[in-house]
Amino acid sequence: MGNIKGTNPILKMDFPDPDVIFVDDTFYLVSTTMHFFPGCEILRSYDLINWEHAAYVCDRLDGTDAQKLKDGKGIYGKGMWAASLRHHNGKFYLVFSCNDTKKTYLYKSASIDGIWEKSEIEGFYHDSSLLFDGDRTFIVSGNTDIHLTELNKDLTKPKEGGIDRVIVSDKGNPNLGYEGSHLYKIDGKYYLFMIHSLRDRWRRVEAMYVADSLEGEFTGGDVFNDDMGFRGSGIAQGGIVQGQDGSFFAVLFQDSGAVGRIPVVVPVTYENNTFVFGIDGKAPKILENTSTKPDHIYDNLTCSDDFKYDIDFSDFSIEKYISMKKNGEISSEKIRRNGTYGLNSCWQFNHEPDFSLLRVDKEGKLFIKTGKTVKGLEQAVNTLTQRTVYPKCESQVTLDFANLSEGDFMGLAAFIGKYCFVGVTKDNGNFYAVKYHKEIGNGTDNEVKEVEEERVLLGNEDLKNGLKVKMTIVYEDERDEAMCAVYKDNEWKSIGQSTKLFFGLDHFTGCRFALFAYSTIKEGAEAGFSNFIYR
Repeated sequence: MGNIKGTNPILKMDFPDPDVIFVDDTFYLVSTTMHFFPGCEILRSYDLINWEHAAYVCDRLDGTDAQKLKDGKGIYGKGMWAASLRHHNGKFYLVFSCNDTKKTYLYKSASIDGIWEKSEIEGFYHDSSLLFDGDRTFIVSGNTDIHLTELNKDLTKPKEGGIDRVIVSDKGNPNLGYEGSHLYKIDGKYYLFMIHSLRDRWRRVEAMYVADSLEGEFTGGDVFNDDMGFRGSGIAQGGIVQGQDGSFFAVLFQDSGAVGRIPVVVPVTYENNTFVFGIDGKAPKILENTSTKPDHIYDNLTCSDDFKYDIDFSDFSIEKYISMKKNGEISSEKIRRNGTYGLNSCWQFNHEPDFSLLRVDKEGKLFIKTGKTVKGLEQAVNTLTQRTVYPKCESQVTLDFANLSEGDFMGLAAFIGKYCFVGVTKDNGNFYAVKYHKEIGNGTDNEVKEVEEERVLLGNEDLKNGLKVKMTIVYEDERDEAMCAVYKDNEWKSIGQSTKLFFGLDHFTGCRFALFAYSTIKEGAEAGFSNFIYR
């Protein structure tokens, strides 16, 4: 073992609703992924400070029209939320509710990067937490009123005659009542951790309640209220975990503007049957912990990509991909490293992809074909995304726009509820580099509009070589913003104005870089992307 140092927040990107466990020599963290696929990402660490991708639990959910962006439907701000990850009798268990299907899913696997078996638990359990207690299993869930429900032996529904009660309530809270439950049994007592807001203002704080038995009274209150000096934004919601040396830590998250909700590690002292959060009640900015593998080199959670993949999407489907994994035709290591249906695991699609509209060539170019006409970016199928990183990040990509038709768009977006993008469109027979942003009408005019800020006529040289576009995102002094540029005449030239970025409940996710293509007049365009650079 060796000592490892790091800084809070630990990941500096959008991994909300963390739940962390420690198994053998490894920490595993699961996070909410909502409308992105593959979904329910699990990260791995040997020190709680450095993290890498370990697995995606679900390649698809139920394949509904909304999950596929069909017929004008979508699951923005919905999908899977706040999973609970547990390890019991040699098997991993993971449960989460899905806010568009109103179902609760249970996944089981013998290994983190193995095959996850999917089933359902009857009922809808918001922000749930599993507890295995001897030969009994419980699920705690809810908002404001927190329910404890005993499950049957098969974990398919509530146990007949079992415990089913409200154990804590936060009625009357004008901001946010208790939710985000995490329940543990430690030294014979039951500890329930939750988030809620202060009643006099919006501010996330962490609460803890304790009981001697699941039939008894849970008592407690707020145990942690800190923002590390960042925008008055409270740090809360998440679980506790005990590491290799017996030390306890809480892994919570902090609302961090447009970048999203970022995990924070808080040391926790356990003594006299209670937990004390932080150092003098604060989350430290400098972290130190022992590592079970101090020489381990972690894979990055973001990546550049030359798109040189050996994938034939013409003979591909999610069903086939799942079958190949089950039959052992794809190694667990390849699933981990290239976990996004064969693409690098750094990528996730916005909603479930349509592989019939994707292809890669041997020269290193990813093509997205449009299969329908849409009104804007949020309806575009196969939009490919990566998280952005605090406090500054940048990406660029080369666009092959030769096969665009009238009314087609392709490019690179700062993808969030109020998004912007830089790219290429074809209009009246000419190609233009453009910068757009999303605007929402006021009053009775509630239509979403994509507003053009600037366009630059492209010539034959741009068509021959492709157009390079770049986006820089800065998170600083609450001025979260994106700036765009195009490479013309052997130099980078800014295009359009800087766009203020906002985290909103419409998407409920942090800003991402996104590669996209869509048609507004006639489907069938094929847009090529190459040499994606992330820095």
